[in-house]
Amino acid sequence: MVQRSPRVTISFFRHGEISRDVAQRAVEELPRAVDPGGVLAGENGRREHFVRRSHMHKEFRFLMSTSQRERWLVRSEKRSWRCRPIVADALPFHAGLPGYTPTPLVEVPALANELGVGRVFVKDESERLGLPAFKILGVSWAVYRAISARSQGDISPTIEGIRDAIAGWPPVELVTASDGNHGRALARMATMIGLTSHVFVPESLPTRVIAAIGDEGATVTRIGGSYDAAVRLAADRAEASPDRMLIQDTAWPGYEEIPLWTVEGYSTLFYEADAQLRDAGVGSIDLVAVPTGVGSLLQSAIAHYRRNSLNPTPSVLSVEPESAACVLASVRNGALTSIPTGETIMAGLNCGRPSTIAWPSIEHGLDAAVAVSDEEARQAMTDLHALGVLAGPCGAASLAGVRAMLTLPDRRAALAIDSRSVLLLIGTEGIASGAA
Repeated sequence: MVQRSPRVTISFFRHGEISRDVAQRAVEELPRAVDPGGVLAGENGRREHFVRRSHMHKEFRFLMSTSQRERWLVRSEKRSWRCRPIVADALPFHAGLPGYTPTPLVEVPALANELGVGRVFVKDESERLGLPAFKILGVSWAVYRAISARSQGDISPTIEGIRDAIAGWPPVELVTASDGNHGRALARMATMIGLTSHVFVPESLPTRVIAAIGDEGATVTRIGGSYDAAVRLAADRAEASPDRMLIQDTAWPGYEEIPLWTVEGYSTLFYEADAQLRDAGVGSIDLVAVPTGVGSLLQSAIAHYRRNSLNPTPSVLSVEPESAACVLASVRNGALTSIPTGETIMAGLNCGRPSTIAWPSIEHGLDAAVAVSDEEARQAMTDLHALGVLAGPCGAASLAGVRAMLTLPDRRAALAIDSRSVLLLIGTEGIASGAA
């Protein structure tokens, strides 16, 4: 006999020519009546679906009747974990780069009203050092540290200092794999210091994003596979010659130092936000939402908001695409987990395995995670644009994730969010990016 939910049964029915394959891609929220711990099954063991009409767009949406706990979790006990902070050495380095200025921290009262909280701020990374995303923070610091290490001596933490250090080197190529912005940032940094760059990208990356990387001076190789496959090919190319340096933002056993420097570089974003929040009269925040791919930015956020000297600490919420929720899967499994990925408008978050150096921080310090649909990200992006924040789909994922977590009472209560809470949304990239 097929087991059914003790609270509700939702029947699958066909309307017009809409196929089961379309139904299987459904991502919207189930009605609250569904038992969040149960799985609804139809006759012959078939998962059932509910179909409703969208009045705004006049299209059919399918709601999966599998447990919605599969797309979110809260582990409130992890908020008590503490770690050493990331030393703010990268901040003065970044402050010395041409065109540096802190990115805006935008307060959005309309979102606070919608979400029923005290205040909502967006850290708007849509323009960072002339690029449409935050990635240049990690890339520039990692390149500086890597060249310092290779030079086996102290070099001035400036573009001129880096150029002087490599002046006597044979030609060196910087190599990486990217879903967009990391590769573009590396190409920009390579050009600034007089080196060449080679960027491997997945086949799903939009042509306009590939063109933007090439416009920065990089050689771009589009592979017939995923981001994770591109990482492997980039590593193979770098290993084939001593005159190539791999500058990757994800780690694996044996390759961890440069990704750690990348994480350190991202800390500038959070130190800036601290100062800006103080200027806005905010003593502490209650939740920070972080769009998440391999977890390097998330690792930086956890290290910042779980540092020993900070009390109280906020909830840290990772937000991933439903088609590539490798952090959520890893936390559920209690171990680093690889998953297959699909296509998503959140291209920069389309990663199938977390970074190995990010995992310990995630395992011990991440207290909340959620996966969001393309539709939710698209709606969040549209709404942010109307409010004056020109985020791309990856940057808007933070709002989509907060909405998914705070509009249902059980999730909101698990995060201890109330009408006085202050939220920080990390808007990782702008509309000119196409990826994060």
